[in-house]
Amino acid sequence: MYSITYQGVVLLDDTELKLSWGQRYGLLGMNGCGKSTMMDTIGFKELPIPDHFDIYHLRGEMPASDKSALETVLEVDQKKALLEAEVERVTEEEGMESERLSELYDALDELDAATAEARAASILHGLGFTPEMQAKQVKNFSGGWRMRISLARALFVKPSILILDEPTNHLDLETCLWLEKTLSTYKNILLLTSHSQDFLNNVCTNIITFQDKQLVYYKGNYDSYVQARLDKETTQQKQYEWEQEQIRHMKEYIARFGHGSSKLAKQAQSKEKTLEKMVRDGLTEPVKKDKVLNFYFPDVGKLPPPVISFNDVTFGYTKDKILYKNVDCGVDLDSRIALVGPNGTGKSTLLKLITGDNQPLDGAVSKNGHCKVAFYHQHLDEVLDLEMNVLDWMEKQYPENFTDRTQTRSWCGRYGLTGKHQTNPMGHLSDGLKRRVTFAWLAMQNAHVLLLDEPTNHLDLETIDSLARAINDFDGGMVLVSHDFRLISQVAKTIWLVENQTVVEWPGTIQEYKDHLGRQIGLHEM
Repeated sequence: MYSITYQGVVLLDDTELKLSWGQRYGLLGMNGCGKSTMMDTIGFKELPIPDHFDIYHLRGEMPASDKSALETVLEVDQKKALLEAEVERVTEEEGMESERLSELYDALDELDAATAEARAASILHGLGFTPEMQAKQVKNFSGGWRMRISLARALFVKPSILILDEPTNHLDLETCLWLEKTLSTYKNILLLTSHSQDFLNNVCTNIITFQDKQLVYYKGNYDSYVQARLDKETTQQKQYEWEQEQIRHMKEYIARFGHGSSKLAKQAQSKEKTLEKMVRDGLTEPVKKDKVLNFYFPDVGKLPPPVISFNDVTFGYTKDKILYKNVDCGVDLDSRIALVGPNGTGKSTLLKLITGDNQPLDGAVSKNGHCKVAFYHQHLDEVLDLEMNVLDWMEKQYPENFTDRTQTRSWCGRYGLTGKHQTNPMGHLSDGLKRRVTFAWLAMQNAHVLLLDEPTNHLDLETIDSLARAINDFDGGMVLVSHDFRLISQVAKTIWLVENQTVVEWPGTIQEYKDHLGRQIGLHEM
């Protein structure tokens, strides 16, 4: 049996871990339930795993080095040695006729130097690396691109067990589609977490969920899991209600006739024995619904348009590398805009032009003098003091808003931060819970316009749905950069395409844009 305890908290208690060859598992659970910790125990082989099973656990970016991206991916000596050892073992135990030998020799052929470089280059290309970037030293890449190099290495090695914790973080929509297609044919064992329902639907053959400190298994993709769980819980709830009704009737009968006439008393005794047997055999538990979060962005009132406007804006970090030219567009309080386009075209840069962190080379970005902007971005966790607990830190940030501890607890609880999550140092929180803290902090800014740069990274699906509801209820404006097609479809009314030095409105829906990307990269059935 399989148990995990972390920081004195039991995450899994005497459950069963089952991973079968050729299956692709999506691991689901609320932020902080222990998904990443579970992946760590498997990745570090802290439980019995056969020696001939090699594991690649994508936990972080490649360390900086003088090697090129391509050279880093081609480092496969360890994988080759493991395969050769496995060939020897299978030959001794199963003989030369073993079907497994054919698979092993195919895997060794793929590592052959004659074909390896072309395959490694193809994987890097799929992850957005141009030939020039493939020759670039790893130390010269940002953290997000070094994470892609780690991912490319994992895909190249094709380990027996591939463990990916939020592999789509730092990817653009096009690269997400490529990775989705690539992983959907993974032939060994794949275990991943993802905040994207599209990704889970198109990659996974099985879903594993954390429920009451147990692992519960469902066949099929995410949509199949949702339906199967609904059916299971509907049946369970009906059985629970039927049992409770039977118990109520029996208790009433026993109370009424237990001391009456001989015949009725015997019937009452019989019902009492039936009731005792039901309890002894175990009663059906009522369905426990997942806690619903209620993210909230305060109402901000009205500002006359234009609230934010780009007037013939040209921008580049240097004059010889222009990102866009002559951009004219605007953001008002009723705007719900998603920015899409390949990495490097300037989506995040556009948000920084709104905040004033970047200044145009030509033209102007004007903003209503009363407009307040809140900017959610990938490095916002850095504002947290990890030695402080959530309550003390929020009160320090907003002393005029939080004058009563009960008020602080209530506000943090709205964002799913309860119990020990409020009182333990924030350094003990999972990445997903830290993101909830930053949303609780951001919402207190009472901004007129929300700028959200990849807000779904590290969030669970329930938290993303809560974020979507909060955005839709918000009476201010929003500009979103995200690789999560589902979030975009939930909250965006307008799609802006950022590419080829322009910012133009996409004429269709986000699904039509996804289909367009699929055709561009040769994925005909998305």
